[in-house]
Amino acid sequence: MNRRLLLTLLAFAPLAARAQDTNITGPQPELPKEKLVIITRDGARHDFNVEMAMTPQQQTVGLMFRPTVAPDGGMLFDWVTPHSSQMWMRNTISPLDMVFINPDGTIRSIVENTVPESLAVIDSRGPVRATLELAAGTTAKLNILVGDKVEQRIFGNAH
Repeated sequence: MNRRLLLTLLAFAPLAARAQDTNITGPQPELPKEKLVIITRDGARHDFNVEMAMTPQQQTVGLMFRPTVAPDGGMLFDWVTPHSSQMWMRNTISPLDMVFINPDGTIRSIVENTVPESLAVIDSRGPVRATLELAAGTTAKLNILVGDKVEQRIFGNAH
């Protein structure tokens, strides 16, 4: 198999895994939470207490069927090995902001106000270590931008 085809297949593996699991009928139990801080360019620190989606099953279900996301909450998807992240909103009933985070903790890209229940692919636009889902409108409200810094243990920069 040529390298380009293999990389393409690997890039779409998370989306394919989600597509195969049609037995998801409700939200998963709340996952363990950890502290996450986003530091904006103006030096403002925004503290979050996010659920940690670490396993493929937890990542497949994500925030599906959750009616709300707390203003200081969310879910962090740790991909461990950096790769392109493709997400979608199947069975997700709350609009979200998706923050794609480089291995060094800098924000690579942001997609605001995703459409609930949409099957459109939401792409990180390059390899990322993690994807952070927040309540829709959070990034605009807090002036979180591409290039801002995320502090969390998985990036090795938590204080």
